[in-house]
Amino acid sequence: MDGKRNQVLNPVRVKALETWLKTTNTRLTQVNGQRRYGGPPEVWNGPVPGARCEVFISQIPRDAYEDLLIPLFSSVGPLWEFRLMMNFSGQNRGFAYAKYGSAAVAAEAIRTLNGYMLEPGCSLSVRRSTEKRQLCIGGLPPVTQQEQILQVFRGMVEGVERVSLKSGPGIDGVSAIVVFSSHHAASMAKKVLVEAFKKYFTLSVSVKWQSTGKPSSDEPVPSQKPFLPSPMKAPRLMARAQPSALPSQFLHTPSIPPGFCRTVGGPTAPQLQIPLPPGFFSLPPPPALDRLPHYP
Repeated sequence: MDGKRNQVLNPVRVKALETWLKTTNTRLTQVNGQRRYGGPPEVWNGPVPGARCEVFISQIPRDAYEDLLIPLFSSVGPLWEFRLMMNFSGQNRGFAYAKYGSAAVAAEAIRTLNGYMLEPGCSLSVRRSTEKRQLCIGGLPPVTQQEQILQVFRGMVEGVERVSLKSGPGIDGVSAIVVFSSHHAASMAKKVLVEAFKKYFTLSVSVKWQSTGKPSSDEPVPSQKPFLPSPMKAPRLMARAQPSALPSQFLHTPSIPPGFCRTVGGPTAPQLQIPLPPGFFSLPPPPALDRLPHYP
């Protein structure tokens, strides 16, 4: 019963939000389970936020909305962005993110508003947000080169700043550590990269958040000998993936280096007509499934 009650909208709070939006001419954007203000707002004279400028707000009453939260967190300093996590019922999910123009203002928000009683019995928790901006993409071919895979990622998704590669014991092929311009860009890329590699290369990769406990090296992976399947076992082949619908704003027709295409078997979408610069090492096409030798 408590779960059902938590899904019931408070009409008084909803009406108060609508009135506030109209009287203040505030614009909110609903996207991917969150409602966003700013990023930046229409009037912004400060710097673009860097590291440690965002705070994480939790223990928000489920029927509290931006008409209460944005003025409260703006009282500390101008907000560059405010994101309230929402569910399908129209209630919030109990947490939000506020981003300021500097780390000093964010620290002041934590000092001032942590423990703030928004309503009787409901005290907010405000602390520094851990903005994950790095993804680890595993399962890339051993001959992957840093500059070429950087071009591939920038063609597929937005916000890619740099890429470093790593290989060694316990790593299947090569893994790429991709650094994005923001957590939002990284999280959007995380949603589409697996399907993108299947669509364009019939390549199965893994995508996960990269821990930032140890800084990743930007040094390229040393040159390696081309990978060839062992004669003692059948090569691993993946069934050709069917193209699927991917979010257009974070997945565009990539400008793909031909060496990377040939290494992984080439793009599967025949409609791609891309001017391709000279590539690097290419592998022969995989044998047909009905011609594979049988091994006991």
